[in-house]
Amino acid sequence: MRDITAIGEILIDLTQTGKNGAGVPTFAANPGGAPANVAVAAARLGCSTAFIGKVGADSLGGYLRQVLEENGVDHSGLQVGESATTMAIVSIDETGERSFRFLRGADCEMVPEDVDEKMAQNSRILHFGSVSLTQGIARSATIFTARAAHRAGMLVSYDPNYRPALWRTKRDALEWMSLPLPLVDIIKLSEEELPLLTGSEDLEEGSRALEEQGIRLIMITLGAKGAFCRWQGESFTVPSVPAKVADTNGAGDTFMGAVLSRLCRRGEKPLENLERGELEEILAFANRAAAITCSRSGAIPAMPTLAEVEGK
Repeated sequence: MRDITAIGEILIDLTQTGKNGAGVPTFAANPGGAPANVAVAAARLGCSTAFIGKVGADSLGGYLRQVLEENGVDHSGLQVGESATTMAIVSIDETGERSFRFLRGADCEMVPEDVDEKMAQNSRILHFGSVSLTQGIARSATIFTARAAHRAGMLVSYDPNYRPALWRTKRDALEWMSLPLPLVDIIKLSEEELPLLTGSEDLEEGSRALEEQGIRLIMITLGAKGAFCRWQGESFTVPSVPAKVADTNGAGDTFMGAVLSRLCRRGEKPLENLERGELEEILAFANRAAAITCSRSGAIPAMPTLAEVEGK
């Protein structure tokens, strides 16, 4: 059985690298897409992972398939669509924080028939994000797969990464980002996304609201302040690891991939008999991995190996 299968978008991040002599912004083309990032991050940290998604019949799509191959991610579920490969323009400010604009393409064409249900269910964990919930056809593929995984008794992991530019209104975002919550066992969200999903900016109150919906492990990333966690009715914060930030792109996905990778090391039932002390160690490991990603540029190219995180 595989450790993790991720479903959703894989794309090209056009990441701003500076300006040329005439003051025109310059960009680097890096592989990205949150679910694909998680699959690669976990693979680099020793997990067996697979990715289900869609790219265009173009050189960029071929390149993204090659990236998955080179990182040991099973890409047999990567389909080819009629539209071009999706791209995201990532602008980075002086603090390393990002803003996004998307040129949507083949990732929006995913339908349930594109998903190999047996492949999706042959894993301990199914992971997905919310970008694939922004378009009607792709929504159906993501929700179909999450429901099938939930019915099969798999752990379902969700990152409701909110990208305002992809939604018509905040109300639409709330409706569709909330829809999968009853299927979810593990969630990772940012401090900014918490009030969108729960109506509360308070970490305790907001995390309790998610727990009351049946979510077992709740993690809220706090940037330089570390990561807040709610597990089995208790809450705690694990401090961040200091890093000289070059680019925060992919840091949250590295954190998620690192958490899932450590959970998968626990065996067939990753959350069973999980104690707070062990969970704190898992989150500390994930913070170290995310700090390394922040210290380098790009998303997938910046992600660390297991040896780097363990300091070997």
